Amino acid sequence: MSHPLSPVESGEPQAPRTAGLVALDVVRGAAIGTAETVPGISGGTVALMTGVYETLLTSAGHLIAGVRHAVTDVPRGRGLGEARAQLARVAWRVLVPIILGMGVALLTMAHVMEGLLADHPETMRGLFLGLVLASLAVPFRHSRAAATRSGRDGAWTMREWALVALATVAVAVLVSLPAGNLSPEPYVLVPAGALAVSALVLPGLSGSFLLLTLGLYEPTIAALNDRDWAYLAAFAVGAAIGLVTIVKALQWLLEHHRRITLVILTGVMAGSAIALWPWQDADGGRVAPHDPMLAPVLAGLLGAALVVAVLVVEHRTLARRSDATDA
Repeated sequence: MSHPLSPVESGEPQAPRTAGLVALDVVRGAAIGTAETVPGISGGTVALMTGVYETLLTSAGHLIAGVRHAVTDVPRGRGLGEARAQLARVAWRVLVPIILGMGVALLTMAHVMEGLLADHPETMRGLFLGLVLASLAVPFRHSRAAATRSGRDGAWTMREWALVALATVAVAVLVSLPAGNLSPEPYVLVPAGALAVSALVLPGLSGSFLLLTLGLYEPTIAALNDRDWAYLAAFAVGAAIGLVTIVKALQWLLEHHRRITLVILTGVMAGSAIALWPWQDADGGRVAPHDPMLAPVLAGLLGAALVVAVLVVEHRTLARRSDATDA
């Protein structure tokens, strides 16, 4: 049993977007963009939490394919037919507001988040840890609903639990690597941008944390705040390269191996949570809880409660739609 295709994938007309839905998509984009300014928080996780992950991934894949066909087919005399077909499958009514929200958040929230992390590091990490841990329910639930090649869905097998454990350990080791100190030269920024945007696409991996590991987080935040366009242009080139490769790969995996991909993404998210342990030393090493203790714990519970509330609202909304369809 395969997963249902979205209207974009199936070729069905997309539902009209009201002003309220457009505003909600802008807020979703702002949340994703804000997450990408925080080491340890994945924009892909926020996209998964807010229910737009697969729409964004699929649309990005068709957008990349459309641009590729436009660049390669026209010189060969094949016209723009295939390019138009691919671009028509992009959920523009969702994609544009989200990109707008992301752009505004990246330019405005970088300074705010930088200050909050500097002034209240334990509390902020506690909040983000609660968000990520509660968000594990999203890929877990979706993976259980997806079918294996034999058509079975439901509970994970021992093999799938083993894959989750392996992914969790691998990512935990990755995010525990000590910070580096690379020089922000163009030949460094291009691959760094590719890595960062790959982490944006992968729920559980934080592009900001990878930049922190490379020693490029503070220079990148400063470039955003100072509008250093030369720095940002080199970074954007790498981001475009990363999108072309990782987006198409993930799109294919979700279309052909949906269940196992979501199982592994659950482990990736779980492993990344170690980076958000509230109490850390100056080098980012995890230490035993110490003062302040109450604020990080309460912030973590608040973060988890927010995710649970979103999931409950989503579940009830889907249930009402299903009842209306049956009626």
